[in-house]
Amino acid sequence: MPIEKQLSTQIDANVPTAARMYDYYLGGKDNYAADRAACEQLDRVVPSTRRLALNNRRFLQRVVRTLTREYGIRQYLDHGSGLPTQDNVHQVAQGIDPSTHVVYVDNDPMVLVHGRALLEQDERTAVIHADMRRTDEIFDHPDTKRLIDLDEPVCVLFNSVFHCIPDSDTDGPLAVAERVRERLAPGSFMVMCQLVSEDPEVRKFVTDFMDQATQGHWGRVREEKDVARLFDGLEILEPGLVEVSTWRPDSEVAPRQLSQEWIEFGGVGRVPLQ
Repeated sequence: MPIEKQLSTQIDANVPTAARMYDYYLGGKDNYAADRAACEQLDRVVPSTRRLALNNRRFLQRVVRTLTREYGIRQYLDHGSGLPTQDNVHQVAQGIDPSTHVVYVDNDPMVLVHGRALLEQDERTAVIHADMRRTDEIFDHPDTKRLIDLDEPVCVLFNSVFHCIPDSDTDGPLAVAERVRERLAPGSFMVMCQLVSEDPEVRKFVTDFMDQATQGHWGRVREEKDVARLFDGLEILEPGLVEVSTWRPDSEVAPRQLSQEWIEFGGVGRVPLQ
């Protein structure tokens, strides 16, 4: 799937998108019948998907709290951020330190509309309409330059999004992760996770289904070893690369991902301090 030269600003209610399907699984209202129908079809083969989406959202919130409180991160660049829901990155981080700056990036025009409406009065937060693979365009965007100081540590988020882009030597997940890592100051963080399965039949079904449903706006379900390669050159924070509901849970009774037909796998890496 080549990168679109000009992103569409038109919302097509008849074609499901990953962002709106995710919104539906989280209990949101910014989705259409086509998105809900696609989720229902997906659930017949991978019924744990709703729990997976909820656990992934909790993982994101725990990561942001941890990096803001314990590591002093005060700027976030969130790729493939999705539709606004409760406890978004800026709300979690600014709840700890109101001076935190956040830039959201997404190629879904619906995200742009709802995100900018939500953030209209927040000068410390912005939404960029861009393809997450266009690293230079994102990092050189006026809003990024206004809010993010790349000479200081920043957290870059690729939370449950790399499965949305296909493999490519120039624009696949590995290439994107490497380009971003090269732009970051020492002490910066990269949060990366994606859908994986060790079952080849599950990988094939979900990959084919989502590629068809989204009309080509999909990559593939991968394996844990593929995600591990994204962290080359980074220092991985404890507890390492894991199924994300087990990443520093809030308590011993925190929700876990019980079904294993597929999982969200990843973690947090730090750019070495020289």
